[in-house]
Amino acid sequence: MKDKRKGRFRIRSLNNEMSEYLEIFRKDCELRGMTHASILTYLSAVRIFLNYLKSRKLRIKDVNKRVLKEYVGHLQKQNLSYKTLGYNFTSISAFFELLLFEGKVSSNPVTGVRKRYLRRYKNGEGFKDEKRRIITVREMKRLVLSTNSPRDRAIIMLLAKTGVRRGELLRMDVDDLDLDAYSIKLKPTAKRTNRLVFFDEEARKCLLKWLNKRKRYIASASNALFIGNRGERLNRNHVYDIVVRHAVKVGLHDPSSDRLEEHFTPHCCRHWFTTYLMRSGMPREHVQELRGDVRPDAVDIYYHIDPEDLKKSYLKHIPRLGI
Repeated sequence: MKDKRKGRFRIRSLNNEMSEYLEIFRKDCELRGMTHASILTYLSAVRIFLNYLKSRKLRIKDVNKRVLKEYVGHLQKQNLSYKTLGYNFTSISAFFELLLFEGKVSSNPVTGVRKRYLRRYKNGEGFKDEKRRIITVREMKRLVLSTNSPRDRAIIMLLAKTGVRRGELLRMDVDDLDLDAYSIKLKPTAKRTNRLVFFDEEARKCLLKWLNKRKRYIASASNALFIGNRGERLNRNHVYDIVVRHAVKVGLHDPSSDRLEEHFTPHCCRHWFTTYLMRSGMPREHVQELRGDVRPDAVDIYYHIDPEDLKKSYLKHIPRLGI
């Protein structure tokens, strides 16, 4: 069978029908404007499921509630986190929604199973240790100071001081920075409402040191804020490795542990950002605005926060590391 690829994704191990449907799903994900990283995640989860079906000598039309319940049990035996389990069934459900739209199946069998058996995973029930690690301000300072690399220090500092997601950080360009206004204009994404975030003087110093060093590594026309030695834009794995490597160095991340609270990843910086703004007394609506959260109530869309007021509130409440 022809080896079809998208990035590092391969589908030659599946039968013809499964390969065809998976390729249709890939194209659909692209048409819907999903990021390359999200597409790979969705395709990987669906491919694993299809291989499971193949091992059971089942076809896609054979998938029903019984098969899906057995697959839930199959994944549970692998000790997956509730978040990973949820991602798997989100991807599989999206796959069957497409097949339903294309007239390939008569219904989406995932919906009912997902609602009945995975709701507790979504709510975090049944997992005593599944709590994100929140480190102290002193520990965050040690983490930032654990690297002598201007780029790595700027990455960790910016994640902590802005609360942006890893993907938002990676899409930043040099032109998005306003060093005089202490602000960054983020690229639009489906998850974020407010695109304007701020940083303080500590983060500004780190950014200036990195921008000065960055000039020596430019080997392309890339305008990406964070680049590798050849001038290429960093990817998700790069940022993950940077944060985790230094977290291990200062004892904040235990790679041998299965407990989420003993891990420290880039997303923990977003939790740190939120936690300490709340603890310092920042108004809840200001925290939500800086995080870019979707407004919970319809009336909230009529409530506008002045950017200057938000900036003043941010500078008043953001923790100082003393760096």
